[in-house]
This record gives sequence, structure tokens and C-alpha cells, in this order.
Amino acid sequence: MRTPIRTVRRHVLLPALTGCAALVLTACGSGAGATPSAVAAGAAEQLPTADVVSGVPKDPAAARLLPPGVTSLTVAYSVGGIPPGTSYLSDGKTLAGQDVDFTDAVAKVLGLRLHVRQAGFEAILPALDSGKYDVGVGNFGVTDERRKTIDFVTYINDGQGFAARKDSTLGRITDLTQLCGLTVATGAGTTFEATLRKNEHRCTDAGKKAYRVQTYSETGALWSSLQQGRSDVVMSTINGLRYAVAHQPGLKFLNEYQRLDVGFAFKKGTKLAPAFQAAVNRLIADGTYDRILAKWGTTASAIEQSRISPPELKNRTDGRN
Repeated sequence: MRTPIRTVRRHVLLPALTGCAALVLTACGSGAGATPSAVAAGAAEQLPTADVVSGVPKDPAAARLLPPGVTSLTVAYSVGGIPPGTSYLSDGKTLAGQDVDFTDAVAKVLGLRLHVRQAGFEAILPALDSGKYDVGVGNFGVTDERRKTIDFVTYINDGQGFAARKDSTLGRITDLTQLCGLTVATGAGTTFEATLRKNEHRCTDAGKKAYRVQTYSETGALWSSLQQGRSDVVMSTINGLRYAVAHQPGLKFLNEYQRLDVGFAFKKGTKLAPAFQAAVNRLIADGTYDRILAKWGTTASAIEQSRISPPELKNRTDGRN
């Protein structure tokens, strides 16, 4: 679900969720191989609501790295992805997700107040340069192309993967030419779209029919395209795909394709990066980091230490499941 930018006054997790039917059809995206009504009736999966952040203390040493006078920041979340991405709880206004927990924890370490906004994924990075937002959060992968205009502070390692309907004959995708002739659904403005666009010539170079890239700004529409047969395969985040396959019927995870570092995004040349890096490393040292990953089932995405704008990872994880 992508709604107009608005202020979210609080994003504290609710004590419990009674169900996720509405969320599944909007923010979470619906499962392939089932009608929307079937998904709504059978998808009462609860988002994790354990509070793993409120007890995080301020770290004076990390806070001193902030630019003088900085006591609050405007953060923009990309809202509407399936968990562990940022979604709404059942009240329709409380934000929850792995990125929310990490951002809240860093803010506590640094003693910062957060002014929360939400925006479309593809709109956040361009808005950083204008100063509209101080920080962008949306599972932004660190690529060499993005590093030309954006600074990053890494906090997890995620990346690119594929999923399809269970009745699909597709197996591991180790080369994009395996997609020739197929329709690939992915998010607009993402590293997945960039990877697909960069390599779409390879099918015609090999004398094969090109694959078709179908982009969506709304996650629900992306998954609907798969379940309704308008697309053959989805390319998205490894963690998001694993969550979808684990919690919704009719899907299968194909494989990881490429790992990428993921980071908080800032305007190029930001002076906030050293403080955020120190805060993430503090969370790693005191165990908060591991508790956040355990809450969202993403322990395989752990990093040993935060880095500022590292080079893009070039390793492919072909065959890993």
C-alpha cells in the first residue's frame, strides 16, 4: 500500500494483532495460487510484536559524533512491503517492521527524536538531496550506481532473489537467460529492476525471446500479478520472498541470486554517517542487533560491523537456498 506522505505520530508496536487479513491484501501482498478471499480468510498470521527496542540506552560516545545542534531528524520509510519490510499493524496507522526497529534503536542510542514520514520507495532517494528528508529507510541495497549520489550506513545484508507459483516449472535461476520469454514482476525503482533492465539484452543476444519486466509500486499488485498469471516469476528481496513463501500458500522460493549490503540512506556528503555507524555497532555489541534479527526471522542477514558506503558486493549466491 502506498499512500500520500503524512506524519505518523507514533510507531510503537501494539501488544497483539487479532489478524492480518486486510494487511495481507494491501501491505503484505497476497499469496500466489489463492483467490483474495481465500487469502483473507486463511492469513491470520500475526506480525511479531515483541518490544526489543524500548530499553536501549543512549550512548554518549556515539551521540557526540552527531553534528553540533542535531537533536532530531526527519526519517522517510518506504511503507507497503511484505514483512520484514515496513507495514501497518491492524490499526492502519502504526508502523512495524525490521527497519522500524533498527531506526528506533539507533535513535535511542543517539538520543534523537524522529519525525516520521512515509513515501514511495522510488521517491525517497531523490528527496534526500533536496533536504526533504534526513534519512531514508526502505531496505535500500548499496550499489555502486547509488553510491554516486547517496551515502549509506549499513545495518544488514539482504539482496536479490526469485519466487514463483508452486506449479511453476522454474527451478534455481543462476543466469538471467533462464528468464527468456517470461514475464518478471518486480518493484519500481529497485535494484531488481535495474539488474533486469541492464541484462535484458542478453536474451536477444543469445537468439532468444526477451523477458518482459513488469514493475509495480504496490506490493499487493505485484503478488496479484503472479497469482493471476500475468507474471511468471517475482524478483524481490531475499528476506521478503522467504517471508512470503513461509506465510502464504501457493508460493515457492527459487533461490538467492545476489547478496547486497543494506543501509540507511543519506544525502551525499552527510555528516550523520559516523554517528549512525557507531550506533549500529553499539547495537551489535550489546545484543540488541541480534534480538531484532531474531524477532523478524532474518538472522542470516547479520553483519559483523557497520560500514559507510562500502563497494557493491559482487558475489553471486547461485545455488544457495
